[in-house]
Amino acid sequence: MDEENTQKRLYKSLDSNGYKVSIISASHIPDLRKDIKKYREKKLIYAPLYEMYKAYFEFEPKAEFKNINSIIILAKPAPQFEVKLDWKGKQISLLVPPTYLFGREIMDNTKEFLEGLLSPEGYNVNYAIIPQKTLAVRSGLAKYGRNNITYVPGMGSFHRLMAFYSDFPAIEDNWFELEMMEMCKTCNACVNKCPTGAIPTDRFLLRVEKCLTYHNEQPNNIPFPDWIHISSHNCLVGCLYCQKVCPANKKVKDWIESGPMFNEEEVTLLLREKNLDNLPMELKEKLHIYDLAKYFEVFPRNLGVFLRE
Repeated sequence: MDEENTQKRLYKSLDSNGYKVSIISASHIPDLRKDIKKYREKKLIYAPLYEMYKAYFEFEPKAEFKNINSIIILAKPAPQFEVKLDWKGKQISLLVPPTYLFGREIMDNTKEFLEGLLSPEGYNVNYAIIPQKTLAVRSGLAKYGRNNITYVPGMGSFHRLMAFYSDFPAIEDNWFELEMMEMCKTCNACVNKCPTGAIPTDRFLLRVEKCLTYHNEQPNNIPFPDWIHISSHNCLVGCLYCQKVCPANKKVKDWIESGPMFNEEEVTLLLREKNLDNLPMELKEKLHIYDLAKYFEVFPRNLGVFLRE
């Protein structure tokens, strides 16, 4: 089997379909574990966040095939989505940042695409639950921004990362230092713009306990901390302040796709209803179509900060 030519065809096909890709040897799995362990021992990972994503941080390589020889890490461009709300005679527009919506669909399509390229050559792929940002930077696919978000050449931070285990061999040994983008060394745009002071200048790991994104992803029964001013909120879920002002996003920051529109009756239901299954079928279907059903629990609180009079 000509593995080098297979890899060239793989890279070419992925590139022509809008992907960026890097393949690393599975032998670096222990190194990735060491990175996460080091962060945790130095208390650089916020403990509640660690518990929330424990399956990723304490990953166990598993696959339906015998030998995991490599990890394929990919990036696919991802836009912002605009959600419109009719409320008391006004139309309110809220954004959802890249990476929030249609993730499962993108991953399933990517797996199917990879299988179409590798299966005829006798290779397999499986989803990898793994710390994707650290892996992306270690593999050379991306670099960190000062805001702890990964940036991919040509995509900025407007991308979705995906990782897959494979028995395809890693021909090149891609393993790099954890680095920030060069421009970050002389730029504090995101630091200055962050409304909650979550972006430090002495490390590339975010102070998650101060990050608006972390707080507005919590369930509705957990109130916002008093120190988060109402003016800080800027998205239906997540936050875009640091990404919008980043020079690396100059070419992509205005990429916005249309999301759903909710009339006043629907908005009222989203504010009051606690059970997704109790929503009218049409509204429930709209949430599923736009992949917003998974954020239903955060809607009442997050929408409330924008709909106050």
